[in-house]
Amino acid sequence: MNQEKIGNFIAKCRKDKKMTQSELAEKLGVTDKSIGNWENGRNMPDLSLFKPLCNELGITINDLLSGEKIGKDKYQEKFEENIVNTIDYSAKRISKYSNVIGLLFVIFGLFISMSAIMIFPSESSWGSIYSVFGVVIFIIGISKLTNKIKLGERLLLILVIFLGTLGILFFTDFINVKRNNVAPMFRTTSTFLGTEDGELLYYDTPFYDVIKCNDKFNIVKNKKYSHGDLFEYCLNNK
Repeated sequence: MNQEKIGNFIAKCRKDKKMTQSELAEKLGVTDKSIGNWENGRNMPDLSLFKPLCNELGITINDLLSGEKIGKDKYQEKFEENIVNTIDYSAKRISKYSNVIGLLFVIFGLFISMSAIMIFPSESSWGSIYSVFGVVIFIIGISKLTNKIKLGERLLLILVIFLGTLGILFFTDFINVKRNNVAPMFRTTSTFLGTEDGELLYYDTPFYDVIKCNDKFNIVKNKKYSHGDLFEYCLNNK
């Protein structure tokens, strides 16, 4: 579909009808700028405007898509060609909008995940909930950006990116616990046990555990700890 040729044809037909861009725009319910963009070949009219535009210019849709008046001898041939070109043009526009939406999802998802980590205190479970929610939005965006890849390769890529993103979040959380002496954000359970010397908190995460003895968060091996194990640990690590 030659947009420049179609644009020149629209301009010629409009001038033959002795209409200005403003007059044609008013009849179609669009702006002067839209008419100018069509005639300069910058973009095409929406499909919903094809018939009204052709009625105003006194041409057929087949003429419009061909960018010239079509004789009866070539009408069927051009008609079939224009159907294929229109489908291809529509598919490209859909793909373009899909990529824009996908990019917005990626940016928005990353923004939510990073904001959740920075805004919510580590003791709050909302931080981890919003972070995972952000990752899901991020993955939806990646899915839209990779919709041209074969299904099997696409699913594998999405899975790798999803696991990699979660891995980065878990690793960031681990570093945050170790360096800043705070509770892990991504935890499955947390248990509070009071002691005579202060508080004892136990956090179970998928890859490691954290025992808080008074004000110190201690990273320990991921395993099952009884209450006696936890009390003994704090007693030995005063």
